[in-house]
Formats: sequence, structure tokens, C-alpha cells
Amino acid sequence: MMTLPWKPSFRLPLQRLLLLFLLLALASAARAEVRVTDDEGAQLVLRAPARRIVSIAPHLTELLFAAGAGDRVVAASEWSDYPDAARRLPRVGDAVLLDLERIVSLKPDLVVVWANGSSPQQLQRLRAAGLPVFSSAARGLPHIAATLRVLGRLAGTDAAAEARASAFERTLAGLRATYAQRRPLKVFYQIWHAPLMTVNAGHPISEALELCGARNVFAGLPQLVPQVSAEAVVAARPDVIVTGRSETALSDGLELWRTLKPLQRTPLITVNPDRMHRATDRMADGVRELCEKLDVVR
Repeated sequence: MMTLPWKPSFRLPLQRLLLLFLLLALASAARAEVRVTDDEGAQLVLRAPARRIVSIAPHLTELLFAAGAGDRVVAASEWSDYPDAARRLPRVGDAVLLDLERIVSLKPDLVVVWANGSSPQQLQRLRAAGLPVFSSAARGLPHIAATLRVLGRLAGTDAAAEARASAFERTLAGLRATYAQRRPLKVFYQIWHAPLMTVNAGHPISEALELCGARNVFAGLPQLVPQVSAEAVVAARPDVIVTGRSETALSDGLELWRTLKPLQRTPLITVNPDRMHRATDRMADGVRELCEKLDVVR
């Protein structure tokens, strides 16, 4: 056996070892840290991906599950009913009134809120309590995919979120290629019947109509969900009237249009409201249903 004229040493001075461990720890912490900008422009920094999430909107609850973070949601607002697991979550109030004491007691490391669907005063109370808040705003169909991705990032479930977001985008792209160049139809979309309400161009439903080759007759109104009169609908002369109707609803809310002589012959269409009225990736199925039914009218 050859003997070396010197003896190798792998021992480092204690200070150098401590410095090395510190640098490794800092590098690990940097990789775990999550930094995002929410839809109101606020910076949110989490020391690690969220493990205890409270959702303050039904569609955000659904998106969290879709993004692979369902097992991290510890509570949700009222009407969070999809998927089935969401029905069993503890409730912490609704868009109008939150149970702040209960939310704080759950020790969430992330609270996800709906910027344009919750009381500003309630959201301010969350921030004043020092809770980490991510604010989401409805901004059209592409924003659904973007929200899935950012929720996946916040929860550390990026791969699952990316898969759902990409599938959603592929479905919409296929529907757009099939229907966007069809003969145009003027559509009144009735979001609610009493009072009579619709959507403007900024709402995902209006974008869904365009994707199907249709035009929202009230796209130009300034409010996201404006109230309109029956006279205004008659004056708009829609080719089709569409509304959402659940399987359990006793009425479709379209009785008025069956009695108004100028619109008695206007085709009336109902679609699944759970898939069309919530800004989640299930809207891809809702848009498909809408496009198919509009195509029958053509």
C-alpha cells in the first residue's frame, strides 16, 4: 500500500463550519419563502408555503381544492359547497359579516379573500388583526387560470395547480376555435330576475358569450353586475335570453319574457349556474354548455 507523505485533513475550523451551516439554512429559508403580489397590488410574503388556509369566498374555496390545496383549507365562508369536502369545513361567516374571533383562533398562515365581493370593512378587520391576506379579484376567464397558479404557489402545490390551469386553458382554446366565428347572436344574460340584473363586458360571463360567437347587449354598462329594466331589454332586441337555473330550482325566472309580447318568440336558454356564475375552472364546462345551446338557436 502506498503511503502519502502528508495526511489529508477534512476538518474545518469551528467558525467556518458554523458559517457554512448558517449559509445553508439561509439558502433553505429563501427557497421556502413565498412572495406574491395580490390583485390589489399588495405584496404578500410567507415564510413557507401555507398549511392553514381560510377562504372567504365560495369560488376561492373551490379553486384552492382545484389547485391541490384542499387539505390545507381549515375553514371557509358560507356557501362553500364544492367539492363535497368543502361542505364539511367550519364556517367563518360570509361576505357581509365575518367571525373574526374564530378566524384568529384557527391561526391561519393565509387568508384568501374576494376583493370585489366582500365587505371592505370586513377585509380591513382581517388586515388589522395582522393576518396574512391574499386578495383576489374577478378579471375574466384568463384570470381563473392565473389564480389557480398563484394559489398553488402560495400552498406549495404548484404542479397540481399548473395541471388544472393548463387543462382549463386548453378547453377554452378548443371552444374558441370551434365557436368564435359562428354567426353572431345578440344575447341578454339574466344573472338574476328580481331585481333584473345582468353583467357588463368586464364579467367572465360576457367573455364566455364572445367565445361562443355571441355579443352581450349590455356589455357597455359601467357596473360589473348592473340592474336593468325590462324596457331596456326590449329596446336591446336580443336574439336570445340566457339565465342560470339549478336542478332544484322551482322556477327558471324567465316568466316575464313569456308574457311580454315583443319578446314572446325570443328563444330562452337555461344553463347550470354553478358552472357559469362562479369564477372557477368548472366554467370551462359551463361555457361548453352555453356554446352548444346557442348553436342550436342558430
